[in-house]
Amino acid sequence: MSEITRVGVDLAKQVLQVHAVDANGRRVAARSLSRDNFMPWCAQLPPGCLVAMEASSSAHHWARKLVALGLDARIIAAQLVTPYRLQGKSGKNDANDAAAICEAASRPQMHFVPIKSIEQQSMLCVHTLREGIKADRTACINRIRAMLSEFGLVFAQKTCNLRQAPPGVLEDASNELNGVARLAIQRAWANWQELDEHMAWCDARIAAHGKTNAQVHQAEQLMGVGPVTASALVAAVGDFKQFRNGAQFGAWMGLTPKQNSSGGKTSLGSITKRGNIYLRTLLIQGARSAVLTAHKRDDPISKWAYQLREKSGWQKAVVALANKNARILWAMFVRGAFDARHVSVKPGAAQAAQTPPLAAVPM
Repeated sequence: MSEITRVGVDLAKQVLQVHAVDANGRRVAARSLSRDNFMPWCAQLPPGCLVAMEASSSAHHWARKLVALGLDARIIAAQLVTPYRLQGKSGKNDANDAAAICEAASRPQMHFVPIKSIEQQSMLCVHTLREGIKADRTACINRIRAMLSEFGLVFAQKTCNLRQAPPGVLEDASNELNGVARLAIQRAWANWQELDEHMAWCDARIAAHGKTNAQVHQAEQLMGVGPVTASALVAAVGDFKQFRNGAQFGAWMGLTPKQNSSGGKTSLGSITKRGNIYLRTLLIQGARSAVLTAHKRDDPISKWAYQLREKSGWQKAVVALANKNARILWAMFVRGAFDARHVSVKPGAAQAAQTPPLAAVPM
């Protein structure tokens, strides 16, 4: 165990596969361990040993435990590990995956996923629950509409029109609903009310997060970023200094165009859609609302968004504003406060404005 310098771990529910190598890259150990035996085995590793694993549902849990043992725990995105599997797609198994993770962790340019704290993951649980409740509520509303339409009862698409309909429908004896149908609709409507209560609880937790966290409160000041988006960004990203600049953060969010360039010719396509789908969706939805009302404001960003909308179209303006917001968020949390009315000046232009003109020299 003292010869091991790097370990790759393929995580699973019950059995974890490890692949350990020494300083020369020679394999020292390759075996499967149960959940109960994994931490005692890691406790025998030398201090500072690099232990890498793929990003999964339990990766941050294991990483926190490994860091507590004095080990260098790293998490790698799954798509970055696949190219290092020597057997290719046809040779995928736990042992080959562990070896690929171990090899990927040795690359000097590899990007690692920061380990999330318990507080971050706790807040992300609220967002995950909220998304599930939102989907269940939409399904419940559609279910009620479908049941009512079977008896010739059709209501307008707005939710507020349907929300007040069931009590009157259930009490109306002139429609075709019999006793069983009325009971079914009544239960579906009660389920809808219960889901609304769960959604309100999640919104209250997110609002409390904004009151107790300075970063969330600061992000809410940005146009197109609401309480839900600000809370999700702070909980999911954590330390924004892990990105070199705002452009890298925007690329990590999947808001930059794909490239298919060669021979000095640049060819750009649609956005990459990499990274966290939930965060990207929130930024784009918020940007869509901001672009829709940009003509009502006179700040520089709103004017820019409106001009871009008129020039390049609605969708491009929305994605461009979402990417700009991502860059601004990085600058806010790394460099300081943000002024929506600040106008940047190029260093050369500023120096030229301050330098007096040279006097004419007689020849």
